Amino acid sequence: MTLKVLSGEARGRILKTLPSDDLSIRPMLGRMKKSVFDIIQFQLPNAVFLDLYAGVGSVGIEALSRGAEKVVFGELSDKSINLVKHNLKMLGFEDRAEVVKTDIVKNFFLLKGTYDIVFLGPPYKDGSKKALALTYPTLKNIVSNNILKPTSIVISQRHIKEPVAAVAGLENYRRETYGDTVVYFYKPV
Repeated sequence: MTLKVLSGEARGRILKTLPSDDLSIRPMLGRMKKSVFDIIQFQLPNAVFLDLYAGVGSVGIEALSRGAEKVVFGELSDKSINLVKHNLKMLGFEDRAEVVKTDIVKNFFLLKGTYDIVFLGPPYKDGSKKALALTYPTLKNIVSNNILKPTSIVISQRHIKEPVAAVAGLENYRRETYGDTVVYFYKPV
């Protein structure tokens, strides 16, 4: 699978990914990524962006390419972290990025600071194809760790069948569906 930066200063550049038979990372589809970034385009310039479950970094790198001031990439997998660092270096974005190795559910506190935009695209299943359901605990961590500003946006990508209860402190104001994936947009309340 070829993964490209869609717009901005790195438009058209190809990101390094895992071989297509390695299913440990599920990159965001191009049309879905374009749609999400079209929705947030006016909040992006000079924003501080948090990319949770970063994978190869394509979402955070898209944010940098489109004018985000800084992106923090949160990821646990060493394989993914190395790909994110490689892609940042290849594009010359290292000075505007920070890569944090953390278990996002258990050690969220390592992601210090406040953010204008938070994106989470957790894996749907583990290696044995068991559903993970990481969205709800991650959204709870976002609220309880006080990383949002009053004007922040939280974008949550998940499988359409993953049940997620309402999270105190977040209001869902938009939902977009792309096949078996749904993207929710939240604001703090």
